[in-house]
Amino acid sequence: MHRRAFVRLLAAAPLLPALQIRPGLPALRVVSHYAPAASPGMPGPYPGRVVSVTSEKCVDTSTGAANDEAVREMMARGMRTLTGAGTTPDAWRRFFEPSDRVGIKVNCGGYPYCVSAYEIVAEVVRQLTGIGVPLSQIYLYERFQNQLDEVNYAAHLPDEVAIVAAERANRYVDNAGYDPATYLEADLFGEEDTRSSMMRLVSQRLTKIINIPNMKDHGATGVTGCLKNIAYGSFSNVARTHQRGKSHTYSVVGTLASIEPLRSRTVLQIMDGLRGVWHGGPFARTTRYVFYPRQIMFGTDPVAIDRLLLDIIEKERRAHGAISIWDRSPASLRIDDGQARDADPNVNIIIREPGHVEYASTLGLGVYDRARIAVENVRV
Repeated sequence: MHRRAFVRLLAAAPLLPALQIRPGLPALRVVSHYAPAASPGMPGPYPGRVVSVTSEKCVDTSTGAANDEAVREMMARGMRTLTGAGTTPDAWRRFFEPSDRVGIKVNCGGYPYCVSAYEIVAEVVRQLTGIGVPLSQIYLYERFQNQLDEVNYAAHLPDEVAIVAAERANRYVDNAGYDPATYLEADLFGEEDTRSSMMRLVSQRLTKIINIPNMKDHGATGVTGCLKNIAYGSFSNVARTHQRGKSHTYSVVGTLASIEPLRSRTVLQIMDGLRGVWHGGPFARTTRYVFYPRQIMFGTDPVAIDRLLLDIIEKERRAHGAISIWDRSPASLRIDDGQARDADPNVNIIIREPGHVEYASTLGLGVYDRARIAVENVRV
């Protein structure tokens, strides 16, 4: 791969005229030796386009169990509709070839009730091998080994699929899995370590990445969607962005997602909406806040998918009488109660920043304007 050294300042990023960027944002400095691809994976070949496939049969809402056959059909229809391909293998060939080393970015944080579904992940692996990608060139990854151990994807995949974590747990004591030459520099709260480094797997090994997030609420960003899953799941030292009631996720999420080579290599977004979490996310330690959208979204534009996700989570919260993900009232903020987020849907422990989705669009990562997002609904 051709490389050139560069340091990119966030202040130099082009802005879209229609959007208003919040003043007083922290200074962010990106350092990477990787040049962008001629056509980066985000927003990819289908900017502003989302295929939403729904099925009443895909999840038994009384047990939470997914129907493997229904999920396979949803995956096939979604990929064919997105690409216009006549067959499912041809749809996958639009993105991947046998020489690729493919990463599958899952989300394990919602264990046990809402993680990237085994059925979706297994079908991705089946389709990749079906078009000639060797199992030895497929890597399922997440930042923390303890989360991967809990979810145990290994029991659902062929042994040859590599399952890779960057560090043992979310304690930031082991940096061996991160690339010290590819990072975001930012002093957000006067923390000692001001760098967030990209996983070595992402920067030094993979050629393509499939992002499989869940439909989840998040106490600092409003939602955990495509952008946050690929950004915060591929870099070290990111929990420092939100603390003491304040969140810097507004600008950091999109900036991390835009760093090369992550931006260029993330070529496919598959939003797992079989199950969702409307409050208490990104965790799902209780079924109290679990709901069942029973859909999967397909696209290459993470902003467009997350724009739809904002509405989905907001609608579900409203149905339960919870405060809006857009609520910024000091009256709803209770930063001294560590259990407030899980216990009370009308309390914030951090002022949420769902505006991170719109901000990501100013970095060229996708289409935010709802009027410009084309949604194709498929029912199976």
